[in-house]
Amino acid sequence: MTRNLGMVDRLVRIVIGAMLLGLYGALQPPWRYLTLLGLIPLGTALTGNCPLYSVLGISTLGKKSGSSPG
Repeated sequence: MTRNLGMVDRLVRIVIGAMLLGLYGALQPPWRYLTLLGLIPLGTALTGNCPLYSVLGISTLGKKSGSSPG
């Protein structure tokens, strides 16, 4: 599994996932269970891999700076 999420993308996903999960106690069923969808962005942020990005060929990783020939 290769990484395809940059640091900013991962931080945004952690914040969104945490906010959704934080609503769990504030809402009544059945809306409460929809907050569990926050596990998806949280999980992709922790692994650094988004399956949808892999399918679409997207990567938010910055270009790796290699040593310049010289």
